[in-house]
This record gives sequence, C-alpha cells and structure tokens, in this order.
Amino acid sequence: MTGPAFDDGELAGRVTRACAVLKAQGLDGLLISVPESIYWLTGLDHWGFFAAHVLVLNADGEMALVCRAMEGITVANQVRNARFYGHADHEELSDHVLRAMADLGLKGARVGIEKRSLFLTPRHAERIRAGEAAWIDGSGLIDDLRLVKSPVEMAYTRKAARAADLGTLAAIEAVSDGASDYEVAAEYHRAAILAESEYPGFGPFFRPTSRLGEEHTTWRGDVFRTGDAVFMETCGAYRKYQAPMGRLVYVGAAPKGVERSVALAIEGMKAICAALKPGGVAGDAYAAWREVAKDAGLADYNRHHCGYLVGIGFPPSWTGGSMVTSLFPGSQRRLEVGMVFHAHSWFTNTDVVDYFISNTVMLTENGAEVLTDQTPETLIVRN
Repeated sequence: MTGPAFDDGELAGRVTRACAVLKAQGLDGLLISVPESIYWLTGLDHWGFFAAHVLVLNADGEMALVCRAMEGITVANQVRNARFYGHADHEELSDHVLRAMADLGLKGARVGIEKRSLFLTPRHAERIRAGEAAWIDGSGLIDDLRLVKSPVEMAYTRKAARAADLGTLAAIEAVSDGASDYEVAAEYHRAAILAESEYPGFGPFFRPTSRLGEEHTTWRGDVFRTGDAVFMETCGAYRKYQAPMGRLVYVGAAPKGVERSVALAIEGMKAICAALKPGGVAGDAYAAWREVAKDAGLADYNRHHCGYLVGIGFPPSWTGGSMVTSLFPGSQRRLEVGMVFHAHSWFTNTDVVDYFISNTVMLTENGAEVLTDQTPETLIVRN
C-alpha cells in the first residue's frame, strides 16, 4: 500500500470526535505532541519525531502543525488537514507554536497541553506555557480516543498480526544448538518485512535463559545451546498499527515438568480472552488469569498486569504512547469493541517450569479474537 493510510472521511471523523472531547472538557484548544495522536489526526508518518512536533487543534476543528521547516516536503505530501508552521533549527519551536495558536484564535484561551508526552521537552513546554493562555493538563484526551479502532484500523492490525506470526515462525525455525541470536533476529526480520511489516515501535526481543528476566533487552551475539530457553517477544507493524506476540522456545530438550507449565499458560490465555467482553472492565481479565494461577497452587504468584492495549506505535514503544494502558488488577476501564490487546499468560520464576505465551487479541462484537494464531502455543522444542 503506497497511498495515504486514511481517507479524508476517516480523518474528519477523528477530528470531530476530538473536538467533542475538547468541548466536554471546557477547552478551546489542545496542543498535541504525542506522535501516535498526531498520526491519528493527520496521517503524518515519518521518523522526524525525534525533534518535537506540536499539533495545535482548536474546538472548531482547525489544526496547525509546528515542526522543523525541513519536514515541509513530507508534510505537504502527507498532511491534508492542517496548516504547516516550519521553524529553522536556530529558531524556537515555542515561538511558532504561539503564533499558530494566535492564528487559530487561541491566544488567551483555555488550552490543554500534554504533560505526559515524551516528545515535548521541559524547555519547549516551559517556553510555550509562558504564552498567554489558561493552561490545563490535556494528557490522555486523544490517547483514549485512539483505543477504539475503526474498521480500517482493525484491518491494518490484522495485517500486522499476520506479519508477526510469519516472522515468529521463521525465528523459531532458526533456533538450534549453536545458532546465534543474530541469526534468529535476521530470519525474523526477513520474514516479517516480506509479509509487509514496517519497523515496530520497539523490539523484537530475542534472548537466552541467562537473561530471561531482563524485560527489555534483545539480541547481542549470544549463542544458544541445548537446554537453553529462547525468549521471543516480537511485533509486526502495518500502517503503524502494532501486533505484538511472544513465545518461549526450548533448544534440544525441555525440562521435566514443562508440560504442566504449557497447559497453565494456555489455560491462562483462554481465561483472559473469555473475560475480554464488550461492556466488561479490564480488571476482569487479570482476575480470570489470576484464578488460573491460584487453582494451580500458585496462590502467591502475581504480576503487574496480564496485558495492555496496543494500536498505533512509534519508537520507542509499541504500547502506543507515553503510558502503558494495562489489564492490571482492579482496573475499571470499560472494554469496547475495537480495542486491541497484547495479552500475556506468563508463568516464569515460579514453582513451575518457565513458560509463557502472549498474543495480539482484538475485541469484536463476538468477543475476543486471537489474531496471532498461526504460531503454536504448545511446547516448542528445536533441535
């Protein structure tokens, strides 16, 4: 697909929803600096977000995009619904943001600013907030809108999940005694990219048993040997929609008793999916997974969550922005059709042998649907 990710109608509907939120919050405007939200509202897809971008939105739906002037060609090619304000590298972003605000009628108005954004440095934020406005914390307003996917977003997520599956299957095939994590990572990338995956928000993660507990480290030249367990947490991406998944692969032989752990992980995944229901709450999924652990005699085994929502993702994360919106104990977040989750059923560092699975799961009118369903959840041993 080489054309725009979203047609004008899709984007206009999103702007309308955003404006409705502003009005409900009593805001005249909002400054948006989270890349995922800028993409959601404008379709801007590039790597230029390493330097701050600010999208100025007023309650009437007018928008202005402020970023480096050198991004002008990209913006002109991709963005059809916002004015462009480009600053030279020796100029202050804040000056152009305040000018855009004035042009959109927001001087002296009640304006939200995303305090949780990773991409608006304190210097930029302080200089912008020196401008004339009643400043309100607008963190999360657009992020929450992005959680429920439209039909086109759901289709993109399915394509991402297919790429994740094919890449993971290729990575599993590359595992053997004497294989390096370079080889495994290379095969993953080759297969996933040929299945139309873009770069994911972060990862993928490949590491041996010795680094199993290092949550966010990946390949670095380790060589796998018989008896190792290879941790794989991968992700496909299509039109920036993320589809993460995970598997644990044993090299040569698996430890005695692993079958029980495999059964627990599978039962836990089924319990999570059964609890993900339209109208339910996110905490129900954790409670269902936790019940599986308790029934297995792991009464003291707890985790910080059993998954989190995913969608649009730019580096440095596939979680979709500056925060992790998770399926944590007691969460009362209401579940809706169109939400997508990275669901985790982990049993590691417990009284049973290590095993885990994770999947991209989409909430449909018929309940939870596992999208990463081509890679086995059952025990995988590679010789």
